[in-house]
Amino acid sequence: MTTIAGFVLFISFFILLALSIPIAISIIISAILTLLLILPFDVTIITAAQRMVTGIDNFTMLAIPLFVLAGILMNNGGIAFRLVNFAKVLVGRMPGSLAHTNIVGNMLFGSISGSSVAAAAAMGRIMTPLQITQGYKRPYSAAANISSAPAGLLIPPSSLLIVYSLVSGGTSIAALFMAGYIPGILWGIACITVAYVLAKKEGYPVSERIGWKDKGFLILDAIPSLLLIVIVIGGIVAGIFTATEGAAVAVLYAVILSLVYKNLKLKDIPNILKETVEITGMILLLITASALFSLVMSFTGLPEAISNGLLSLTDNPILLLLLMNIILLVIGTFMDITPAVLIFTPIFLPISEAIGLDPVHFGIVIAFNLCLGNITPPVGSALFVGASVADVRIEHVIRTLVPYFIVLIVVLLVITFIPQLSLFLPNLFGI
Repeated sequence: MTTIAGFVLFISFFILLALSIPIAISIIISAILTLLLILPFDVTIITAAQRMVTGIDNFTMLAIPLFVLAGILMNNGGIAFRLVNFAKVLVGRMPGSLAHTNIVGNMLFGSISGSSVAAAAAMGRIMTPLQITQGYKRPYSAAANISSAPAGLLIPPSSLLIVYSLVSGGTSIAALFMAGYIPGILWGIACITVAYVLAKKEGYPVSERIGWKDKGFLILDAIPSLLLIVIVIGGIVAGIFTATEGAAVAVLYAVILSLVYKNLKLKDIPNILKETVEITGMILLLITASALFSLVMSFTGLPEAISNGLLSLTDNPILLLLLMNIILLVIGTFMDITPAVLIFTPIFLPISEAIGLDPVHFGIVIAFNLCLGNITPPVGSALFVGASVADVRIEHVIRTLVPYFIVLIVVLLVITFIPQLSLFLPNLFGI
């Protein structure tokens, strides 16, 4: 019966997805259908309801809506513009300077906002018109923006890593946050490398020289925004406050900074709170649905069956890691990041532990894989937002994105097989 139930669970789920049913609803329906094969109707409904409620009954989970609110406040508080100016100083005068500024801006703003979509939208709106006026082609501009947007999901504070911590059984959030820095920076460097090569090929111009006086002003102007990362991450790593308390500090700091910049008005607050509720509701619905899905998987014994199946194919750690990476890359192309983490972490984590992987390292590997899915069709949200902001067709962007995909997959393999790239900073800080 458990084999049949497992078959029903995944077949019904993929059929519902193919019918364009929203992913959260698809997860809930397939889970309930499977439970009905195992339990009576009344017990199924009670069990499903209880599991969905307990799936978000966690204090740490409160960090997610708070970080969402902080990101939206910063998006409306004039911070993106200051980060772009700071990125111009960091990039200097390279061919395709504006594209590099876009990439660094995505890394900075994405890490603060915690959203690849917000980064792609905010940076794209600022940088695309500037690039077009200097002769950059729209697909090039869009590809640089889209490819670098998910880097901020790896650079903390990251809601994605918080979700992984919860579903993996309490992996240290502080360790995960520190582990995300080097992979996130490598993601950005990879994008800058590709953008540089393409810019040289196309002969794109460099930006105007910025005087030392102006550089000093732009750096000083950006420091208050950058301090948010230092305060929140430093406080979490030092044990001064938890991830949830750090998120609350981020909200308070974002409000104060936005008021100082005079970009936040009282009339904006209702819309900011509305947007926060909408995004949080979507995320929490996915989490509750995925919690139910995970419960049903445990009933059917699917995680153990899949783990045993993969381990029976080979006990070679290199082959197993390659196989898991391939599966996660495919999953990321058609499934949103949050439900993918919630559903597939319980399946692959036991395999990674069986071959001796640190759960912190494996969390970064999962995150990197699924972030790649964020910029690939057919579900890549950053891809569609970035193309829309740049006013360019998806098929035109994809051709320019191919070199980025290739280089990022190389970086993924490097991160997968060199654990110290993820574990160096957590070990350095003793977490």
